[in-house]
Amino acid sequence: MNVPDDLKYAESHEWIRVNDGIGTVGITDHAQAELTDIVFVEPPKLGVTFAAKNAVAVVESVKAASDIYTPVSGEIVEVNPALDSDPALLNTDPFAAGWIFKIKLSDPAELDSLKTPDAYRAQIAG
Repeated sequence: MNVPDDLKYAESHEWIRVNDGIGTVGITDHAQAELTDIVFVEPPKLGVTFAAKNAVAVVESVKAASDIYTPVSGEIVEVNPALDSDPALLNTDPFAAGWIFKIKLSDPAELDSLKTPDAYRAQIAG
């Protein structure tokens, strides 16, 4: 499974990449493989503030609907408009074009509690 080294990972299979206090969040390659063909994404609402580990979005596949959790606390500042017409981007490009939302971090120290790439690799290998 692809696990990029420039990201942090939540135990619930979300990834986050932070630039200038804004985190871009999506699901991991492992998560999309488990879900199989993703057919619908319900993103979070803009301007809403969530605590870390709260369910913020829903991804539906041909197998099941799954909650997506935010790995950090903050305000939703952007959602990926491409997912409206092409939710399969989560399957085909989970770490780039398939991002789900961007969040303005309210507590950057929360990043320290997320998994490193090596720790996430160990989790999914286990």
